[in-house]
Amino acid sequence: MNDHILRPTRRHALGMIGAALVSPRAAHADALGGISGAAFGTTWRLIGESRTDLEHMRPDIEALFTAIDRQMSPWRKDSEISQFNKMIAGWYPADPELIHLTKKALELARASKGAFDPTVGPLVSQWGFGPIEGGRTPDWRGLSLSAGRIGKTRDDLTLDLCGIAKGRALDRAVGLIRDAGLDNVLFDLGGELKALGRHPSGRPWHVGVQHPLVDQAAPATLLLTDEWAVATSGVRSQSYELAQRTYGHIINPATGAPADEGLLSVTVMGNDAMTADGWATALFAAGLAKGRALAHKHGVSALFLVRNGTSFRSVKTGLIETMIL
Repeated sequence: MNDHILRPTRRHALGMIGAALVSPRAAHADALGGISGAAFGTTWRLIGESRTDLEHMRPDIEALFTAIDRQMSPWRKDSEISQFNKMIAGWYPADPELIHLTKKALELARASKGAFDPTVGPLVSQWGFGPIEGGRTPDWRGLSLSAGRIGKTRDDLTLDLCGIAKGRALDRAVGLIRDAGLDNVLFDLGGELKALGRHPSGRPWHVGVQHPLVDQAAPATLLLTDEWAVATSGVRSQSYELAQRTYGHIINPATGAPADEGLLSVTVMGNDAMTADGWATALFAAGLAKGRALAHKHGVSALFLVRNGTSFRSVKTGLIETMIL
């Protein structure tokens, strides 16, 4: 599989911004089976009852992920998004899927007051996490859509959909599985998860949120069922240290620098992985005070883990309190 979208090394792990910080718990593991593979520089797993044949889904899943990589990867010079980024100001025809994600990205940018910004790619690259070259002044308002076309107002304006593309890939993969008539499965794409039905035992799927500090037990276990999805953004897996300071891959567009307001991670649950992915990025970039206000305003179910000396404290919004075991 191609690995252009998400690179696993710390300084090059831009990926589809949304760190892979959540993993399924192993309770009743003997009742589970599944298949796995590689995509976007990370791994994926489809987990279900051990007696269920999941292998026949592999070709369709791999074909889907390959097509998404060819279209959305900023690491590929031949991808559709990279070709758009090379263009001068103007209007350009685009595939319906690229338009769909761009529309969602602009909606998130507007709702988050710019905390989510799909033009921030060059700044991400400047701080050592991505390949996109261009102007270093983000301006999501410089992008627009009209009748099958994407427009930009500046020659150096670029489009970066990494903040929602992995979530969208997860949604589409689960759609393939649902359309094939399967249920009671859990799909894990690089730590973003989405459920169909329930665990084979009849209970919800138990998903442990990875501790933001190394070698610590999960700080919370979430309950997933009926197509709920979960995504996390944080600094643990995509960051580097310099002069005793940690620099993460999530850029605050307001400052042009890695977000640094005491947050360790933000986990978001939602009805679709694409939206959860985007809001996790936006809330982390905004910081606790602004992020919590945004979550309350838009009804986002989020778990903020906030640095507290050598430990952390948690802040919850929306329905996530009822989703914690």
